[in-house]
Amino acid sequence: MKKLFLALVFLNFSCNNAPKQNDYNFETVFESSSGTQTATYAQVIKYWSDLAEAYSEIHIQEIGETDSGYPLHLVTLNPDKNFDFEQIRKNKRVLLINNGIHPGESDGIDATMMLFRDIVKGDADMPQKTVLAAIPVYNVGGSLNRNSGTRANQNGPEEYGFRGNAQNYDLNRDFIKSDTKNALAFAQVYHLVQPDIFIDNHVSNGADYQYTLTHLFTQHNKLGGDLGTYLNKTMRPMLEEKLMAKNWDITPYVNVFNSTPEKGFSQFMDYPRYSTGYTTLFNTLGMMVETHMLKPYKPRVEGTYELMKSMIEITEEQNDVIAELRKDVWKAYKEKGEYPVAWTVDTTQSSTLNFKGFEGEFIPSEITGKMRLKYDRSKPFTKDVKYQNFFKATKSVSIPEAYIIPQGWHTVIDLLKLNNIEMAQFESDTTMTVEAYRIADYKTRTRAYEGHYPHYNTSVSARSLDITFRKGDYFISTDQAGLRYLLETLEPEAADSFFNWNFFDTILQQKEGFSPYVFEDTAKTILDNDPDLRAEFEAKKQNDKRFEANWYAQLSWIFERTHHYEKAHMQYPVYRVK
Repeated sequence: MKKLFLALVFLNFSCNNAPKQNDYNFETVFESSSGTQTATYAQVIKYWSDLAEAYSEIHIQEIGETDSGYPLHLVTLNPDKNFDFEQIRKNKRVLLINNGIHPGESDGIDATMMLFRDIVKGDADMPQKTVLAAIPVYNVGGSLNRNSGTRANQNGPEEYGFRGNAQNYDLNRDFIKSDTKNALAFAQVYHLVQPDIFIDNHVSNGADYQYTLTHLFTQHNKLGGDLGTYLNKTMRPMLEEKLMAKNWDITPYVNVFNSTPEKGFSQFMDYPRYSTGYTTLFNTLGMMVETHMLKPYKPRVEGTYELMKSMIEITEEQNDVIAELRKDVWKAYKEKGEYPVAWTVDTTQSSTLNFKGFEGEFIPSEITGKMRLKYDRSKPFTKDVKYQNFFKATKSVSIPEAYIIPQGWHTVIDLLKLNNIEMAQFESDTTMTVEAYRIADYKTRTRAYEGHYPHYNTSVSARSLDITFRKGDYFISTDQAGLRYLLETLEPEAADSFFNWNFFDTILQQKEGFSPYVFEDTAKTILDNDPDLRAEFEAKKQNDKRFEANWYAQLSWIFERTHHYEKAHMQYPVYRVK
């Protein structure tokens, strides 16, 4: 009787704890519509929640909040059923997939749902050395803004989300400036997961060609060192070969606009504002999938699915190599002592693509009467095309021992903390000799761009100063894993620096000035008492006709060389310890 009782208890326990997959329908909207539709946001989250309830290898959690008011979700697949990333990183690699950054580009949303399902059901290989993590829909607000018209050139699905988020930001320009709650939540996800490899799924159309799939790996010279070489010489060719073996042709992202690819094109430079540019700062091997929007929706989703499967295979095969290459990569920059902050195409090097395109020509437009580009799909071709995928640095900066940021710049400090930057506060007022930048020159966009009027072509002058910092100001050593993030954000001349994104614009405006009718007499006294300054002033008037004709500019010139001129104007408030 006792044995029967125990058997019944065991049977009851087993039934209650068995996977509940039979209770759910895990056919996606994409599949049930024969590849013509994509799931809504609500359908996506329900699908993932059901999958996590049915299979213990799947875990779903909410992290942070998005501008829409909804949370960001992270889904993790681990056959060990361990979802502590600190433990996971000890012996496994992590592959993070981002979907729906532009919700009209929904291919990855559907492909990832099917991929994770097929893995846990046994219809695809379960990775043993790789843990998969995915953001089901990153741009939640854009996903909720569903329509069927804004992707004017796109061939399906029938309805989709909108590119702008709940505040109408393009989230793939927001990773450094982090104006959105989405970007803040992404940083939480990223630093929780700390992925070895990152995939961001997109759709694009730079030209017409035969490929359904294109890839946009982070620029390998910018990634740098052995890791950059590995990305360009090993990982990218492996991915291409694996997809070719599955009869999926793929080519680099076709970076042209209103031109034909056979003329050649360059690799896209993904600065830190972009997802893969941001992940590069922490030495993650990043890539974007760019399916061709002119191809039907069904093969685009299927191609995205196969590409992700192939990248999982590579991660499994190259597990130890990737771990070793990523170990303490930042130290190589520190030892070198210099860091590149500006890039251009290296015209002395290039690659050759055996490119599959369509003949294109410029013909008169029936609408404008001007010349327009027209592709002829009845004329496919395979030609060697020049691909400029090598870049060289045009400007580098020396790496300081540390940065010092006064505590009043709390917006910048908060972003540094969010990105795991280690820092310490002065325990008392402290005087130090530092290198101080003044903003020598900059240009500013005249049209709004993603909520800003960003600066560019910024240049600085440097001098050594003794400055007393207050108790509570921040001392930030560069001897840390976040070195590249520090350099890209705090060096004003870097393309996506906090300065160029307007975080320090208050220093560009004088807060105190002078009244000309009063300062005229003061200026005369100053020049009378300083012969050298007078000589310099007279020489400038003689050699600069515009200056000589502008009486206010002359008074300002004198004012700026006196103790009356405020020290904060054009003084960059982040200091370098050398």
